[in-house]
Amino acid sequence: MARKLITFDFDWSLSEQDTDRWVFEVLDPKKRRQMKTLKATVQWTDLVAMKMKELHADGKSREQVEQALKDMPFHPAMKRGLENLKQRNKDVDLVILSNSNQVYIQTILEHQKIAHLFDAIITNKAEWTEQGCLNVSRRVDPNGPQHNCAIGCSPNMCKGQELEAYVAAKGGWEAYQKVFYVGDGGNDYCPLLHLRSQDTALARYPRPLIARIEREGNLKCSVVKWVGAWEVEEILDTL
Repeated sequence: MARKLITFDFDWSLSEQDTDRWVFEVLDPKKRRQMKTLKATVQWTDLVAMKMKELHADGKSREQVEQALKDMPFHPAMKRGLENLKQRNKDVDLVILSNSNQVYIQTILEHQKIAHLFDAIITNKAEWTEQGCLNVSRRVDPNGPQHNCAIGCSPNMCKGQELEAYVAAKGGWEAYQKVFYVGDGGNDYCPLLHLRSQDTALARYPRPLIARIEREGNLKCSVVKWVGAWEVEEILDTL
């Protein structure tokens, strides 16, 4: 079967910034500084949720948050590559697997006019209240069964398990001739362990994922380093 799957991390992979950090850098740098200290003791998704509530209490509006997201850098080459791929090849599934959240990602994709290209967005939960506060919560409920990943995924989500669940729902690995995973962070290492010898990891250099691959290895898939979005576009253009 000729079908392919391309799974993208979002922050610093599909996009050119980190959504969680960007919003506070734009709207409240003091809170961004506090997050650097607090992340050692507070789970990151919980920390973002806490600081978003504080941001709302300080008077920042939904419109300001949405505008910050719309202003976040997104490389034209990545957008062009995705649009051309989907127009040319209908046998490709595009999926986002991210530790950001639903509202951040959806807002950016809609602003870039590419939301319709993606078959699934797997990420943390988020929704606006009527008062304009963004409520963010972990994908894996801290009060329910935990994923117990031994590779080092954050408590909010195991990317390897989420990838396995998506592929299983599509008919299993045999449904895809080839799978690509585009990532940059250390938490993108876990899903790479699930890829096969015919699959490819596109790892951004010099981000933490490359360092972890070089340190720990143990991958069946091939690894292609990339620095700029134009290099990902080159690969997309071959599919």
